[in-house]
Amino acid sequence: MKESDQVHPRIRIADSEEDALMELLSFMYSGKLTSVVPALLLDILMAADKFEVPSCMRHCSQLLTSLPMTTESALLYLDHPCSVLMVAEVQHVVGAAKEFLTDKYKDLDKFEDEVMNISLAGIEAIFSSTDMEVESEGHVYRFLLKWARARYLEPEERHEILSCRLLPLVRFSHMRCTTLKEILACTDNDIDHGKVHKRIAEALVFKDYQTDTEGVLPEDLRACWQPAKRAYKTKPVKVVMFDPPCRQAIVYLGIEREECSRLFPSGEIYSQSFFLAGHEFRLAATCEMNEAGDSDMYSFGLYIELCSMPECSESVTIDFEFGAKKKPSGKFVSQSNNVLVFSEGELMLGCEDIFGTPWWAFIADDNLFIDGVLNLRADLSVVEQPFMTGEMV
Repeated sequence: MKESDQVHPRIRIADSEEDALMELLSFMYSGKLTSVVPALLLDILMAADKFEVPSCMRHCSQLLTSLPMTTESALLYLDHPCSVLMVAEVQHVVGAAKEFLTDKYKDLDKFEDEVMNISLAGIEAIFSSTDMEVESEGHVYRFLLKWARARYLEPEERHEILSCRLLPLVRFSHMRCTTLKEILACTDNDIDHGKVHKRIAEALVFKDYQTDTEGVLPEDLRACWQPAKRAYKTKPVKVVMFDPPCRQAIVYLGIEREECSRLFPSGEIYSQSFFLAGHEFRLAATCEMNEAGDSDMYSFGLYIELCSMPECSESVTIDFEFGAKKKPSGKFVSQSNNVLVFSEGELMLGCEDIFGTPWWAFIADDNLFIDGVLNLRADLSVVEQPFMTGEMV
């Protein structure tokens, strides 16, 4: 029996479905549609699903995916009622819309203002992506809070959207411990603190396993607690702080060989920032070139950057030691140490060649790249400065 000969029970048709139904009837008898307007094609697709006309569904899907994709059309596809249908023809269109949005808006810093105007379905598509380029996962969390507050003015609705739709998009296990602590200390009523605390507890448990007993965590829990890393613009660090009065910290930074390779000839990678004695610092790995420009004179540099300091401070002196983990011992070996004085005019200081070897030799050194990762360690101590006072009168 032809699709045009099928007999369907009498169904009440809403006024808004009339155009779609007429187009569907036309297709059933002629095999053609007279419109390529995306909104109408989606309505026709829904009508074709409702009346079980699979050939029309396929035709609509092909037309929709052949049309130029824009932000507006992608959001139309995701927000349309048909997007909940699980049939392949619909999901093909929905998948193309999600792929367009995640590719266009993968650099959040570049498009932050534009993304603020995107609907919930679009936000879910964009922030589900592992390819998103963003400063850190903390930035993701803060952006989603900002977006929800601007979009949903009614407190109960905002709380529901954040708790059930947005928080699952945040990859807490890739947040810095300092950021997790800040979130735990927050008393904001917009979020479900019970759910957030549970997610953070899981993230902290994973970090503890990752550091001390890697490989013991069951695979099912590892997959649940460790979603893939995004394309973070700053590298995560592990910071070990000493108890007061010691103003000392040990910072661990891992950089993959492929990431190091991309530094050549003049790139740089920054770590996430950390605090020591009230000052905010971050590490910077670079590819350095000597003045002569000889290919043998490129080298791997490692620096400390002072990002901010207390208003009462004009300078800070840091005693530092850089080290790298090496085979066969697997222990950290000191590569450089010095005393650095940071001030307004000297914000980035360090060593332009911590391994004392040309770039090509550094990048090929399998003793440095253990399982494809360069493991660096920075031991930092704030040096006390003599306290100067005027004469007593």
